[in-house]
Amino acid sequence: MEPLEIAERIKERFPEEVVAVSEFRGQVSVTIRKGRVVEICRWLHDEPELRFDFLKDLCGVDYLGKKPLRFEVVYTLYSMRHRHMIRLKAEVGEDDPSIDSVVPVWIGAGWHERECYDMYGIAFNGHPDLRRILMPEDWEGHPLRKDYPEKGPEREWQGFREVLDKAEKLKEFSWKE
Repeated sequence: MEPLEIAERIKERFPEEVVAVSEFRGQVSVTIRKGRVVEICRWLHDEPELRFDFLKDLCGVDYLGKKPLRFEVVYTLYSMRHRHMIRLKAEVGEDDPSIDSVVPVWIGAGWHERECYDMYGIAFNGHPDLRRILMPEDWEGHPLRKDYPEKGPEREWQGFREVLDKAEKLKEFSWKE
């Protein structure tokens, strides 16, 4: 099935949830409201003619000052059986940067949602283990937000000295030529 046909099927099934459909270089994106994201994803996964059984990617986007709702969570879906792809974009506001987790639909979403949470501060409601995955637990802020300081936090991360000391102690075990 062609991506635009899939987008039309989504619009027919969830007319109140679809905000926009766009096409760029042969790739189709369907922008949706976040409220029923799990229901929409479950339908895309389970519908026999669509069968989106593979979540290729999930990531966040920060549109600081460029769109009415600051964030988007982007889901790139692929059907192994039918070999077709679609991209869903769920709008997420800055006042409530949260969206329901799609881990019940694709278990592999767990890591991606944690990364999105860590880098953008978008919380995934119902996630089984939502905590930082790339940055230390006590890190302040979310590094991929557009308003994050270019040179990092104003004050040094409290674990920085500890990491440097540990590296110095372990130098004796490094490879020497």
